[in-house]
Amino acid sequence: MDDLKAKYLGEIADAADEATLETIRVAAIGKKGEVSLKMRELGKMTPEERQTAGPALNALKNELTSALAARKAGLADAALDERLRNEWLDVTLPSRPSRQGTLHPISQASEEITAIFAEMGFAVAEGPRIDTDWYNFDALNIPSHHPARAEMDTFYMHRAKGDDRPPHVLRTHTSPVQIRSMEAQGAPIRIICPGGVYRADYDQTHTPMFHQVEGLALDTDISMANLKWVLEEFVKAYFEVDDVELRFRASHFPFTEPSAEVDIRCSWKDGTLKIGEGDDWLEILGSGMVHPKVIAAGGIDPDVYQGFAFGMGIDRVAMLKYGIPDLRAFFDSDLRWLRHYGFVSLDVPTLHGGLSR
Repeated sequence: MDDLKAKYLGEIADAADEATLETIRVAAIGKKGEVSLKMRELGKMTPEERQTAGPALNALKNELTSALAARKAGLADAALDERLRNEWLDVTLPSRPSRQGTLHPISQASEEITAIFAEMGFAVAEGPRIDTDWYNFDALNIPSHHPARAEMDTFYMHRAKGDDRPPHVLRTHTSPVQIRSMEAQGAPIRIICPGGVYRADYDQTHTPMFHQVEGLALDTDISMANLKWVLEEFVKAYFEVDDVELRFRASHFPFTEPSAEVDIRCSWKDGTLKIGEGDDWLEILGSGMVHPKVIAAGGIDPDVYQGFAFGMGIDRVAMLKYGIPDLRAFFDSDLRWLRHYGFVSLDVPTLHGGLSR
């Protein structure tokens, strides 16, 4: 036993890795190991011999087991020390951010728009993307014969034959959120409603699903002058220019009266759009004073309150600001495109820190 003890303790101490250590364990105390075979011989011994040999063999097995565990722990510590020597990082060096993921330009534009209007006191309101045709059309003073209500322009949800419930549609604008917000909050109110909308159209500047943001402000003394100031401040902040000229062209929308399309002064030089200079005009949104019937549909007295509303395509203003030529590319899921146009996800837009860093 003394020879076995000296032999295996020496081999354990000299083991260079865990694989060698496992080989030694099997040879010593495995099922067919030398110590295990010795313990099987106890049955052939006399009681007096077993009384002496049994405790000695158990002590030897326990000592070898402890030595194996200690050596295994030592090898693990040595491996860790080696890793710590070789795998290190100088934390005093400047950070080197890795762009594993990027924020989609539509998300970036939405956050920029929200930051700008939040500074002007507008809250963000949300609503369902599937809504009744009453919220989507009737409450917004859109008559039953209006072309926008035709199936060639609007996605209607399937209804079983004989179902007399109000028809549902994929919302064609975020204006239903304005009605729901007026019902829930009353007046005065100042909100923007960003979100996805759906129309049956598809070309270079239109897709079946796109994004809009609409604004609504109601109070007892709001006028077109307030609307003009809000839009001017928004355009200057969003396009990051010091001055901009807006042109309001008379138009017609069922939900506003008077209504106006809004153009911004710009120039095109070598395919580059510059806002606030030049002799060209570019349409960016529609606006107007909220129609009294729409205010009444929201449960508010139009004889007491009045206000303005506006709406623009988030995808469109993102295209203008970041020089993206084709709207369809927003939805192609092309990682190369996203790496080129995407934004660092942790750079939250703020007016004091900068919108598009």
